[in-house]
Amino acid sequence: MNSYISIFIVFVFVFLTFSCGNDNSRGRSAEGRTPDLVTEVHFLSTTNDTISTIRAAVADTDNERNLGLMDVYDLPSDAGMLFLFEDERPRSFWMANTPLPLDILYINSDNEIVRIHQNTTPFSERQIPSDHPAQYVVEVNGGYTIDHDIREGMYIDF
Repeated sequence: MNSYISIFIVFVFVFLTFSCGNDNSRGRSAEGRTPDLVTEVHFLSTTNDTISTIRAAVADTDNERNLGLMDVYDLPSDAGMLFLFEDERPRSFWMANTPLPLDILYINSDNEIVRIHQNTTPFSERQIPSDHPAQYVVEVNGGYTIDHDIREGMYIDF
């Protein structure tokens, strides 16, 4: 009977060891990363009136662009990320390791918004294409473009 008690105690110990503690789903802590908001992006109407402005982190290297907003669990409502590329071409993003729903805006070399994907699915590995050549990409919290009436054909300034 003592061996059953010993096995039970070991089982309970192992169970508690692996089930308690910090939420570390997908190998990350719940705190995640905090983007460094170093610039502003202005959303402009077709007549160049400023509709809204966000503070943005800048991703202008391959490493920063690959990391994007992965592991960011808390993004202020007036914040986002600006991706800068050297050339204009069709682009595609995905939401792997990204816990927040985002609006993804593809922008051409004339700073015109050519495609908006709204409320993307967190952690999805589905490709989200630009459908048109784009040189810049802006990511904001899901719903931001609807809340501020930002549409394709409008512009950004940064």
